[in-house]
Amino acid sequence: MDPQAFIRLSIGSLGLRFSGAAAPKSGGIPASSSPCTCDIRLRGFPVQTTSIPLVSSPEATPASHGIASSFYLDESDLKALLAPGCFSASQPGLEISVFTGRKATHCGVGIKRQQIGTFKLNVGPEWTDGKPAVLFDGWKVIGKNRPENGKPGVELHVRVKLDPDPRYVFQFEEDTKLSPQIVQLQGAVKQPIFSCKFSRDRVSQLEAPNAFWSGAAEEDVERRERKGWRVKIHDLSGSAVAAAFITTPFVPSGGCDWVAKSNPGAWLIVRPDTCMAESWQPWGKLEAWRERGMRDSICFRFHVFSNGQEGGELLVSEILIGAEKGGEFFIDTDRQIRSAATPLTSPQSSGDFAALSPVSGGFVMRCRVRGEGKCSRPLVQLAMRYVTCVEDAAIFMALAAAVDLSIEACRPFRRKIRRGGSRHSW
Repeated sequence: MDPQAFIRLSIGSLGLRFSGAAAPKSGGIPASSSPCTCDIRLRGFPVQTTSIPLVSSPEATPASHGIASSFYLDESDLKALLAPGCFSASQPGLEISVFTGRKATHCGVGIKRQQIGTFKLNVGPEWTDGKPAVLFDGWKVIGKNRPENGKPGVELHVRVKLDPDPRYVFQFEEDTKLSPQIVQLQGAVKQPIFSCKFSRDRVSQLEAPNAFWSGAAEEDVERRERKGWRVKIHDLSGSAVAAAFITTPFVPSGGCDWVAKSNPGAWLIVRPDTCMAESWQPWGKLEAWRERGMRDSICFRFHVFSNGQEGGELLVSEILIGAEKGGEFFIDTDRQIRSAATPLTSPQSSGDFAALSPVSGGFVMRCRVRGEGKCSRPLVQLAMRYVTCVEDAAIFMALAAAVDLSIEACRPFRRKIRRGGSRHSW
C-alpha cells in the first residue's frame, strides 16, 4: 500500500507577556487579570480559537511540546497556498490574532474582545520539502507599542512546525449495508483492499421485507429495536481480519422515540485472536445516541481497550455529527473536543492500539459519513504510522462501518401501519 503525502502544521508553545515598562495596562489592556485568546487562521481552513497563558517572568518560556492547534494539508492544499497571487502582503499564509477578553453577552448586549496584535507568517517553498522544519520558535512583538521605544509592549511566544504526516486513504464503494468492496485511493487509482460483509438478524414478521433499509422509513412498520447487526472485514483472500458487532441494542428510551444518552447503543470492535483460531480479541467500543435540538445530532463516544482488555478503557474520541447532513468522526489527540463529557486520553503504548506503532499524539483517523437516509460510501483517512500491515488498517475499516451504520441505527422509531388504506402513527 502506498500512502498519500500530507503535512501537519502545528502551532504550540503559546505564551503572552508584557515587555518594557511593567505597567498594569498596555493601551487599556489588563496585563494579568484579563483572559487572552487567539484566532489561528490558515487560508482555506476553518478558524481555530484557543486560550493563551500569560507569562509573568521575563526569563520564563512556555513548554515547547504543548500543541494548541494543528492543520493537515494535502498536495492540493499546498498548491493552493503557493499559487501566485494567493496572498497579498497584508494577507500571509498563517495569521494568529491575539485578543483580550472572551466572546460573551451581558444583559443581552454583546461584549466584544479587544485585539492586542497579530502574528503573521508567510508560506514558503520549505512547506513542500516533505521534511520536518521549525518555521518559527521564539518571542515576537505584536501590536503597535514597541519596547525599544520605551513603551510597554506585548510579546507572543509561538512555535510553528511542519512535519510530514503521510496517510492511507480508503473508500467504501457502496453503502455499508450493501456489503461493498473497500478500495485504497492513490490519486485517480483505486486498488481493491478489503471487502465488507454486512448481516443482521432475521426481521420480525411485523416488519415488511426491506422496509427498514428503504429510503422511505415513514412507510410500513418499523422495528422497536435494532440489534444483531454485524460487519466483517475480509482481505483479498477472503479471510475475516476485523469485525464490528452490536452488543447493546439501539432502542428508544422511555417516554421518547429515539436512542437517548441515558441508554446508548454500542458496538464491539474486534480483531482475530492470534492465539485462538476462530476467536476474536476486543479492540474498542463505540457508543452512539441521538441528541435532540434545532438540528438533531448523533453523538459518538469511542474507547479503545488498553492492551486488548475490556477492563482498561481509554476514551479517545467523542464527536457530534449532524443527523441530516452527516460529518466527520475522527481520532486526533491534538484537536480539542469541547463537547466531550469527560477528559479524553492520549494512548501512550502500542498495546493501546493493539500492536500498532507507539502513539506520539496527533492525527490517527478520520471518517467522513453522510446523513441519515443517504448513501454514505464512507471515506477514511488513516495515519501511516499506525499501519504495519494490511490487517492493522482493517480494524479501522470496521470502526468506520460501525460509525456509518450508527447514523441509521439512531433514527427515530416512528411506527406507521396501513389500516383500510390509511396510515396511523403509534
